[in-house]
Amino acid sequence: MTKILVINGPNLNVLGQREPATYGYETLTDIEQHLSTIASELDTQIDFFQSNAEHLIIERLHQLFSDPVDAVIINPAAFTHTSVAIRDAILAVNVPFYEVHLSNLHKREEFRHHSFFSDIALAVICGMGSAGYEYALQDAVKRFKHQ
Repeated sequence: MTKILVINGPNLNVLGQREPATYGYETLTDIEQHLSTIASELDTQIDFFQSNAEHLIIERLHQLFSDPVDAVIINPAAFTHTSVAIRDAILAVNVPFYEVHLSNLHKREEFRHHSFFSDIALAVICGMGSAGYEYALQDAVKRFKHQ
């Protein structure tokens, strides 16, 4: 069975309330429930983790040494532009990953145009809303489905 870990960074726990013109009205729970349904249909195990704390995201990634997954889908949120530490943790665990963003970072403030993750990501999906998670999940299952 394919195993996928979805990690969400800071402020994504308040989706649906936070800047709905930018991020929409779906909550993180809505997104996770939708992904769980798709994963079940694809015979895939999916786990979710969200934190506003950089060190907790790093510790969750480090757990992949003892409990590996086939791929990670991560929306680093504001850590996209600041966290060399999360980048290093991803490189350390050496798991293929998808970088997902609800909004199109390149249509936003200049400081959001740089990502510490894009150059090492398997794929980057931005500006597609919550569908970006679904596209990443479908691609991961197609690429990493166990025979």
